Amino acid sequence: MKSERKLLNDRQKEFYDTKQKNAATRLWSFFRNGVLNRIKKDIGVERDIYDLHKSWFGDLSQKKVLDLGCYAGNSLSFYLAQNSKEYLGIDLSPKGISNLSRRLEKLPGARAEVMDFLSEDFKEKDFDVIYAYGVLHHFKNVDEIIAKLNEKLNQDGIIVSHDPLQSSLPIKFIRGIYRPFQSDKAWEWPFSKKTYYKFEEAFDIKERRGVLGKAKWSAFIGFIPISEAKRMEKAKAWHRGDWENSLKSDKHMFDCMHLSLLMQKKTQ
Repeated sequence: MKSERKLLNDRQKEFYDTKQKNAATRLWSFFRNGVLNRIKKDIGVERDIYDLHKSWFGDLSQKKVLDLGCYAGNSLSFYLAQNSKEYLGIDLSPKGISNLSRRLEKLPGARAEVMDFLSEDFKEKDFDVIYAYGVLHHFKNVDEIIAKLNEKLNQDGIIVSHDPLQSSLPIKFIRGIYRPFQSDKAWEWPFSKKTYYKFEEAFDIKERRGVLGKAKWSAFIGFIPISEAKRMEKAKAWHRGDWENSLKSDKHMFDCMHLSLLMQKKTQ
């Protein structure tokens, strides 16, 4: 008889390989991947996140890197594989890992495996960098994933992550309406304030940046009778405010929709 986690893993693999979503999930995806992604691209959110994560990696030439939950590779996977001493990408999906493996064929020291990060079968450890883009919120048991991350990091290892937040009241309200109908709700657990503070307690948070705080309202300023240039100027100013204020202010950070974290293992 399959364990509960194995059944959940199988459901995730099927979902991401087939992209079969119910109507509610397709509607949310349209807003998130359509409207919000266009805004992120137009006002520089995507570029800022890419450049930020790249800077957080630092010099990779002597580092062992784990690309956690990478599927077929995200925007920085190939950069990590090209520049690190040793790169391992893992995901639950054979389809995703097969595609990534083909891209890595000519890169020495780089490989990809179908693997459950929490499984006892995953023996690798002593990673200098764990990259988790849109991954950590897939684990319902926050204490379990924190313990496993600590186990797999070397003494000075870092985690670079990016995950959705559901700490602002408007987003929490919208997600609350949508969640009962969500196709992937069994493994979607956007960060709450409590989740964030658990990571803050477990690791040294060296830097953080939130996006889509005020800037999330850019989706609606198209209805304001001002020029396109003025709308874009306002949206970019909102993004810059989110970016800078979330660095130090919990209030501003929790108003954002997504959060990037640079975390380091605490010294014993």
